Amino acid sequence: MKWQGRRGSDNIEDRRRMGGGGGAVTGGVGLIAVLLIGYFLGIDVTPLLNGGAGGGAIQGDAEITEADQRAAEFVSVTLADTEQIWTDIFQNELGRAYTPTTLVLFKGGTQSACGGASAQSGPFYCPLDKKVYLDTDFFATLSQRLGANGDFAAAYVVAHEVGHHVQDELGILEKTTAIRQQSSADEANRISVMVELQADCFSGVWARYAAEKLGTLEQGDIQEAVNAAAQIGDDTLQRNAGQRPVPDSFTHGTSEQRQRWLATGYKAGTIQACDTFAAGDL
Repeated sequence: MKWQGRRGSDNIEDRRRMGGGGGAVTGGVGLIAVLLIGYFLGIDVTPLLNGGAGGGAIQGDAEITEADQRAAEFVSVTLADTEQIWTDIFQNELGRAYTPTTLVLFKGGTQSACGGASAQSGPFYCPLDKKVYLDTDFFATLSQRLGANGDFAAAYVVAHEVGHHVQDELGILEKTTAIRQQSSADEANRISVMVELQADCFSGVWARYAAEKLGTLEQGDIQEAVNAAAQIGDDTLQRNAGQRPVPDSFTHGTSEQRQRWLATGYKAGTIQACDTFAAGDL
């Protein structure tokens, strides 16, 4: 991915040197967010949930390494690309304005309107404050722990979280959250899978525009994103954790589903093509 020396976003909130509470998330949307993002990375978030409100505070003056700074610059450029692309798509496809999300960079821990965020919770979108949260150490986790290598694998994850903001802009998150709250656990999981696969599809739409309009993709980039999607499928995460895959427990979709919906967005390049809720076969 061609990103060095390119324009960054103005919608970056850098909290990496700030002290922040990395303590527990006390129920509601925050609890759901932590459980989902913990499962997204295959990480045990029990210590985060049991830490007690306000516990586990992260001290200020965190060391910003060269890798942290490079990650921050990369995220800023990727976010700027999503802003340009989704502004064009909303105008051309929907005839309306797109309001960009803010991306919060942190190191160790911080607070969101959805509760506490920590290095263990991974990147996530909080609809209550309309911000994406990302610890700059995450990219090392992505490549070293999950086996998803390459800068476009990281860009795919950023684009996926921005995809949730796009869903928020379209009113989808509000509707699906309300339905899940009135559904059985199995049905709520099924709806969550639809939400996540649509965000994957939206990341594919973004990649299509990045290739055609910005010319920033390089050979092998799409394969990096497809590999990342495979590594974070529910079935793959459960197998890698030594468990038997249990479809009723899936919240993000299988590796095959995540790859397929990413490819669907990339091939079609439209919001309409990403209607996972109307799909007969996810």
